[in-house]
Amino acid sequence: MSGSVVWVVSPKETSRSSGFSQFAGVKRRWWRSSSAGWSCARSASTARRSVSASLVVTPPRSSEALVYDVVLRQAALVGEARRKRAVDAVEAPPAPLRGDLLDAAYERCGEVCAEYAKTFYLGTMLMTPERRRAIWAIYVWCRRTDELVDGPNASHITPTALDRWSNRLEDLFAGRPYDMYDAALSDTVSNFPVDMQPFKDMIEGMRMDLRKSRYKNFDELYLYCYYVAGTVGLMSVPVMGIAPHSKASAESVYSAALALGIANQLTNILRDVGEDSRRGRVYLPQDELAHAGLSDDDVFEGRVTDKWRTFMKGQITRARMFFDEAEKGIYELNSASRWPVLASLLLYRQILDAIEANDYNNFTKRAYVGKAKKLASLPIAYAKAVIVGPSRFVGTL
Repeated sequence: MSGSVVWVVSPKETSRSSGFSQFAGVKRRWWRSSSAGWSCARSASTARRSVSASLVVTPPRSSEALVYDVVLRQAALVGEARRKRAVDAVEAPPAPLRGDLLDAAYERCGEVCAEYAKTFYLGTMLMTPERRRAIWAIYVWCRRTDELVDGPNASHITPTALDRWSNRLEDLFAGRPYDMYDAALSDTVSNFPVDMQPFKDMIEGMRMDLRKSRYKNFDELYLYCYYVAGTVGLMSVPVMGIAPHSKASAESVYSAALALGIANQLTNILRDVGEDSRRGRVYLPQDELAHAGLSDDDVFEGRVTDKWRTFMKGQITRARMFFDEAEKGIYELNSASRWPVLASLLLYRQILDAIEANDYNNFTKRAYVGKAKKLASLPIAYAKAVIVGPSRFVGTL
């Protein structure tokens, strides 16, 4: 598992079908445009539900619907903060904590970010100092959480250890940090409308990695992708900020941030099929593999066949759909935050191109974006970030 830093589309009328034939052959309802942007459209069948609940078995909610509840909660927090600023414009925000130790903690977070996420780090230098430092603190917490199950001590991590990490998170939000990295994040969450739920959900994703190595359908995989990557978007939006002139709803911007996290993680999965299979893991929907005439054996044996190529084309199409939805929301961000996020999207999306260029051999060939392409993407991302502004009409993206 590899989480992605920085930024699911809202559920529409039905939950996602996991069947590959339906995904590949039918224009799905949750992707269609609507005048309401990405707001949640309730199912007509829900409206017709029988009054007598005792006579009806309520179907389980889809992963999208469960995740969307979190989106609404985060959007409400940001909306509250924006309204408060509008009403109390003359009131200065609370002064941030000062002190050499806190400054040193943030600087150390920046050093970690610069070491492990060089391109993104350069992008953060365009942000205001307050936002830049906060994003560094979030990055470091996410990296430390990811390394619990992917780092050098991963074999010794137990559910109890994750429980302790979760308790430590609660202390951090309560202003009781354990170390300098915690202190930086504790200061961040006290200065921005950041909610604890996405952080707790990321830890739940680590728990999933300890107990689960197969996903029977895309609904299960979607939830996993939200836990380990989509959560980062929800953590980051309050810090990156929504453009003052944007007429898009906070809900739709959060949905776009979540879409980028999902897209990035799906890309990680498709890039790392061979690597994950050597660890006994298959992060591909089992029912879609079966429908394509494939099985885990094909994955473990690394057979690049016509069936595999067809299967991979469908998986890449899905990931690109999430990238497309995510890009719309990036332009609603504060102007100083658009460039690093857009650069992240353009660079990650090119990994899918590299998989295609490798003839869909993601078993023995590593799909990567070369340095020249990376450098060429940066001015393109910057130009788009500057030229394309936020929407001017309510509810649109």
